Amino acid sequence: MTLTGRFVALLALGVVPIVILGSTPGMATAVLGLWVLALVGLGILDLGQAGSPRKIVLSRSMPSRVRLGESVTSDLYLTNTGGRRLTMVVRDAWQPSAGTGNNRTPLVLPPGERRLVSLRMTPTRRGERRVDQVTVRSFGPLGLWARQATLRAPGQIRVLPPFNSRKHLPSRMTRLKELDGRTSLLVRGQGTEFDSIREYVRGDDVRSIDWRATARHNDVMVRTWRPERDRRVVILIDSGRTSAARIDDEPRLDTAFEASLLLAALAAGAGDHVDFIAYDRRVRGRVQGAQGAELLSRMVDTMALIEPELIETDWSAVPGEVRAVTSRRALVVLITSIDAAGASSALLSVLPQLTRRNTVIVASVTDPTTLEATRPRGNREEIYRAAAAERALLDVARVSAAIRRQGAEVVTGSPADLPPALADRYIALKAAGRL
Repeated sequence: MTLTGRFVALLALGVVPIVILGSTPGMATAVLGLWVLALVGLGILDLGQAGSPRKIVLSRSMPSRVRLGESVTSDLYLTNTGGRRLTMVVRDAWQPSAGTGNNRTPLVLPPGERRLVSLRMTPTRRGERRVDQVTVRSFGPLGLWARQATLRAPGQIRVLPPFNSRKHLPSRMTRLKELDGRTSLLVRGQGTEFDSIREYVRGDDVRSIDWRATARHNDVMVRTWRPERDRRVVILIDSGRTSAARIDDEPRLDTAFEASLLLAALAAGAGDHVDFIAYDRRVRGRVQGAQGAELLSRMVDTMALIEPELIETDWSAVPGEVRAVTSRRALVVLITSIDAAGASSALLSVLPQLTRRNTVIVASVTDPTTLEATRPRGNREEIYRAAAAERALLDVARVSAAIRRQGAEVVTGSPADLPPALADRYIALKAAGRL
């Protein structure tokens, strides 16, 4: 049972007799007592006329997945199995990060009928957004007292990474197709494989002439080549404590997901095999053996449930994780933080094991506000801030140089720039025949 605001307002009117009859306290107290008793009596009568909220049967209908930033509708059906008309307010108790806004809905439900309550949801966080209960408050005809019950109506929706970087995919796929046999290469080299034979045209390299095909066709024929397919790409994301830092109002981990999805879509389109691992001291998520549309579907499903762990990443186990995925030469992409030399020492110590047999890229997101802080130097505070920013940039440069000395590539960029920059580096390595 609950009291409504209307009952409290009427109860507060009992102050009026005390003010008017202040000179006769006994009379004022008697009037106030009668007023309270009358209101309590009306409240009990009102409560007796209110329908029971426990006579409601609940059911849900909603999609199982939605991308972060998109909206979806959650439908809640209420069926009145009792014999009284219900005038009520329904509160669908979703988590705040589900983005339901005002989740209290007034409703009138006659006996034996069903009504639909729809909520527009725009989730603000990745992961599983859940709801377990629905609270129903049923009012009497006077609206003084109400019956309230909390009913179980479990539901959940998985909020997937937004994959905003997919806008870069068409242009990168076009560039990749130019390397992948749509525009055939005439020069054979490392990282290329035979594509086709066609007729010689002026300007072709005479070293590409296939003399046996020329003899069969009675015309000069040349061989064309394309970058090798069926390469292995292993994407390993650091989900340790440094991935929890927020840059441009986005965790480093979410930026790593964006870069991974763009690279995976691009590599899958090029015919390469992509494997994904999220790791700190144990594997938090893994996707292996998927191809085509299934690859991205499994990756976003896996990523949705991964959150940063506030522990130090065990880099010594990373080479073993890569070897467990493939024993062949592969492109290994490590997405982590390279902000400070001390924090990156463990990464630097294992790079020789990875670069001995693989092509390695270390990708890291950088904070654009750090670069902006180096420019204003009008007062003492700005000078100190600029000095600290310069120190941070020098640390990144030192670690990047150390990584390159170990034989790995380095890709850095802001949250908006890192995914396309990583895709461009992949295309460059593909064109150079280094995969």
